[in-house]
Amino acid sequence: MEVILKEDVANLGHRGDVVKVADGYGRNFLLPRKLALQATDANKAVIETMKASAARRSASEKIQAEELLVKLDRVALSFTRKSGAEGHLFGSVTSADIAADLAIKGFEIDRRKIELKEPLKTVGDFNVAIKLHREVTAHVKVSVVAEASEEAVEPAETVAAE
Repeated sequence: MEVILKEDVANLGHRGDVVKVADGYGRNFLLPRKLALQATDANKAVIETMKASAARRSASEKIQAEELLVKLDRVALSFTRKSGAEGHLFGSVTSADIAADLAIKGFEIDRRKIELKEPLKTVGDFNVAIKLHREVTAHVKVSVVAEASEEAVEPAETVAAE
């Protein structure tokens, strides 16, 4: 099945590209999510006008992304999680957690734009990439801190009570 992409799709193509995909992928994923149009002659004529407007929109989005990049470079996030003795977390810090914390700070960023190969599962400082635009990537400092355990406090109190 040939489709015309209406939006950038990772590992497939950019807005306005005509690509050949598997029938199921096109029918069940791309078309229902309005990421693509079926490549008919009428749609190919429409897409030419869309390409011109897409180029203008992409240029303005890039300018906005560069402005957001400057603001995001100053942002540092900190997460407190329970951890084991060796610094391994009992949970993890995911892209959804990072997006929620950024939303609290006033940055509305889709969690899918946060490039974490896998959730953060250890205590430490990390540099997390955020894909703001095809050509603009921001980096946010994320600190994962171990939660102060109550166990360290309780044995001292029980020994004093005895």
